[in-house]
Amino acid sequence: MNKALIVIAIFVASIATSCGNCKVKDQNEAEETTEAVAVDTSNIVNLSFVDARGNNIDVIFDNNKDVAILNYLGEEAVLASQRSASGFWYSDEDYEVRGKGNDIVISKAGQVIYEHEDEKVTLQAKNGKGDVLDMEFNNTTGEAKVYLNGGGQIDLKAMNAASGIWYTNDNYELLGKGEHYQLKKDGTVVFEN
Repeated sequence: MNKALIVIAIFVASIATSCGNCKVKDQNEAEETTEAVAVDTSNIVNLSFVDARGNNIDVIFDNNKDVAILNYLGEEAVLASQRSASGFWYSDEDYEVRGKGNDIVISKAGQVIYEHEDEKVTLQAKNGKGDVLDMEFNNTTGEAKVYLNGGGQIDLKAMNAASGIWYTNDNYELLGKGEHYQLKKDGTVVFEN
């Protein structure tokens, strides 16, 4: 019987020793939990502009919440997304942000406080075969959109040309000087005037 009491005493002592750092929870005590919340920042765009007087205009486009948060002259405004024919449009009772692509207009109380429009040139070239090459050059971004005979859009990037223009992508190359243009696809001329 002494052996049984010794074994029980050792068992109780080992439990008491191993729980020396254990905390007894009060039933009224709130349980703390930590939960990791993933935030999708891929749909958030931060842009900064400077008005004509040198004041910063910061705009955060939060596409997760479908709002734009505008900070200007110490004011913060949350602008709701509005239905737009094309491009984007956000507004509240004081501010409005409209645009398409890189072009943007920011207004306060109906007065434009900031405006940017990329420098774009649109040209059309025709050849003797009746082929038509429509071209839109964005000189601000160095990009061109080209359409051959009303077909699909061909996106090209500007390259450094010795003279004239030179735009390329993986398959197409557009060369031009004056009013003469040549479009190649995989090295083969598909338009020339």
